[in-house]
Amino acid sequence: MKKTILLFFGSLVFFLFMGCENELDLDPQGAPSSAGFWKTPADAKAGLNAIYGLYSNDDMYGRGFFWLNNASDDIGTKSRANAERIKNFTVDGSESDTKNIWALHYEVMKRCNDLLRNVPKIAMDESVKSKMIGEAYFNHAVMHLELAYRYGDERAGIPIQDRENPTNIYVPRAKNVAENYTYIANDLIKAAELLPYFNELTPDNYGHAHKTAAWGYLVRTYLYAKDWDNAIKYANLIISSGKHKLLDNFEDVFKIANNWSSEYIWSVTSSASNTSLGSIFPGVCLEDKGWGAYNGWGNFYPTKELFDSYQSGDKRRSATILQKGDKFIYFGQEAIFNEGKYVAGSSNRTGYQFKKYMEPFTYPKTATNSVDIRYVNANGDKPSTALNLPLLRYADVILMLAESKLMKGQNADVEINMIRNRAGLPNITGATMIDLKRERRCELAGEWTDRHFDLVRWGDAQAVYALPLHHYDGKVIYPSRNFNPKVHHVWPIPPDEIAVSKGSLIQNAGW
Repeated sequence: MKKTILLFFGSLVFFLFMGCENELDLDPQGAPSSAGFWKTPADAKAGLNAIYGLYSNDDMYGRGFFWLNNASDDIGTKSRANAERIKNFTVDGSESDTKNIWALHYEVMKRCNDLLRNVPKIAMDESVKSKMIGEAYFNHAVMHLELAYRYGDERAGIPIQDRENPTNIYVPRAKNVAENYTYIANDLIKAAELLPYFNELTPDNYGHAHKTAAWGYLVRTYLYAKDWDNAIKYANLIISSGKHKLLDNFEDVFKIANNWSSEYIWSVTSSASNTSLGSIFPGVCLEDKGWGAYNGWGNFYPTKELFDSYQSGDKRRSATILQKGDKFIYFGQEAIFNEGKYVAGSSNRTGYQFKKYMEPFTYPKTATNSVDIRYVNANGDKPSTALNLPLLRYADVILMLAESKLMKGQNADVEINMIRNRAGLPNITGATMIDLKRERRCELAGEWTDRHFDLVRWGDAQAVYALPLHHYDGKVIYPSRNFNPKVHHVWPIPPDEIAVSKGSLIQNAGW
């Protein structure tokens, strides 16, 4: 319980990270909560670095709330008790896989508020100061949003920390999630005003917040708030900025060389050589034990339902999913998936594998049969790679724009066809929400945009989850599930957080 209190209300120490060339600088230079801190530009930099530091926590973007996305019809997981409870909506919030999500997000928000409260008083270059303040507003908003739609609804939002008074720690839940969305949008608008465009950043600042990232999260915020006009407004600002475009080849989006491509908007900056930096998600999705070549974890696999959702000729399917008989390169050697040496193991629930994150594992090993640490972490217990994990990319913005237009009764053929054409599919006319839902599913499969909450947002979850899910050979791997839209549209707040809140937190109804 003591650990929970420290996480929720703010740790007094930093996670230490070593910076390296052309990677996000995460090297803290002090303790922001200590007496005498927040005095110098170096203190301000250390405080900013601490915000980004928690992005590399395994319970954040390593797997973290992707366990919650496991509820969707796209994912089959290695058999484990907590994964089954999530899949069947029988969790209580105390599960070891997910209970830290809430605390980690609030810790990042606390660090953002510390910076916003203290950096304006530091004598330093004003342009640098403004950018830091913008970054704090942005990161607070991202963390706030990720919790708001997962835990808040019209009955109760999530707590909004007292930005000006850090000692006021027992904050009740917002009246409803709409209050959260308004607060988030205001932070993102402030962030966008203060932040530069990505192309104005120097390489040592890649991975820091920038203007179109703030606009992108405004689009996502307004999409969840059902404010279609503002979602359209900020999506169009991104498009008209001329800073982004779709890559010609869908598969190229998920290559290390394109970490900072025109399709990048926001991601988890990752590294193989810096073993403390980045997301382990590529290794989490890799075949369990990696066919003896690397310690893949084998947690998440595509379902037959996802595979079958792709239309004939859709190039995204082969770039997203490995099926039996597919050839691929694995540590410099040609392999055939689910055949011979590369047969899918017993923990593989579906007989498929996500291919999106496999590129780091294509590079040959060294002469000593070690992985090349330019691409893959040598420590299989921390299977990070040099591939940044996309959290929001330009294609998602295009699809959110299309959805918002359709919800207003407007034509979205241009946006839908942009996505389809890149996938090798012909134009359609009179696109509907059915088309939008299919394109969003096929484009963003296995990504952190969260298919589960797409289904919840559309009101489709109950009907979809009443259908069984299948292995590639047709056998049922998950039977019909009971999704109660009055309860399961949000997740339960971790009971430990409620226990230490002195009555300020109440559990979501029905959990």
